[in-house]
Amino acid sequence: MEYTSGTASWQKALRRAAVALLPRRTTPRRPGWSVGVPLITLAAGMLFTTTAATADGTSLREDRRPQLAQLIEERRKQVAAGQARAAALRAQVESQTAALAGSDSGIAAQQERAAASREAAGFTALTGPGISVELNDAPQLGDAGKPAGASNDDLVVHQGDVQAVVNALWAGGAEAVAIMNVRILSTSAVRCVGNTLLLHGRVYSPPFLITAIGDPAALQRALAASEGVRLFKEAADHYQLGYKETVEPRVTVPAYDGPGGLRAAEVIPE
Repeated sequence: MEYTSGTASWQKALRRAAVALLPRRTTPRRPGWSVGVPLITLAAGMLFTTTAATADGTSLREDRRPQLAQLIEERRKQVAAGQARAAALRAQVESQTAALAGSDSGIAAQQERAAASREAAGFTALTGPGISVELNDAPQLGDAGKPAGASNDDLVVHQGDVQAVVNALWAGGAEAVAIMNVRILSTSAVRCVGNTLLLHGRVYSPPFLITAIGDPAALQRALAASEGVRLFKEAADHYQLGYKETVEPRVTVPAYDGPGGLRAAEVIPE
């Protein structure tokens, strides 16, 4: 067994204590958050700037449905005013043309030619027997009352449904057709916006009433033979949509009162 002197042990202990008291050299470490703070601040500034530019002085969280309803009402009034002005101008043109026809044989001849075609073109009202068809959305029963597997699109009348009825009536020999008491021509476009109908710049809500003048039996046969009408009837039975045909002993289809200009035309060779 080996023994050491106490002096050597005390010397080692004193050296270790002295080293422990000396200041240590440490490598400075930059915390990660000090780098992330400027980036987060920059991103927040860009977000605030974009929000301010988008809002343009208004509140982004504000419910704008009342503003939208007001805008729609203003546009509706503007359209109605424009249509009234157009009707007044057409009446003025016709009045001045009639006055010129008294002294100009060429204008008089063209007036007679136009008058002979007014009825066929739809610019005069017609009265006679016919049929009316009513299309309606399904009743609002809530999610619990919906038929199984039905979506919102299955429960409303679509543009294709209205067009199917109109095309069937034309195919059945209808002399005149009106939708919501508005005379339609071969140039009329029927469009649906949501569950509303847009026709000649006016918006109509369901139920949609389609009226036609012609042989009621022939018109009913044409409706029964239409594939589009048949599909709507099946959907009406399944989804509780509304479909009703009514024979009209006497019905009046008004004259067309919209613009009569064509954007494009082609001369038919003789």
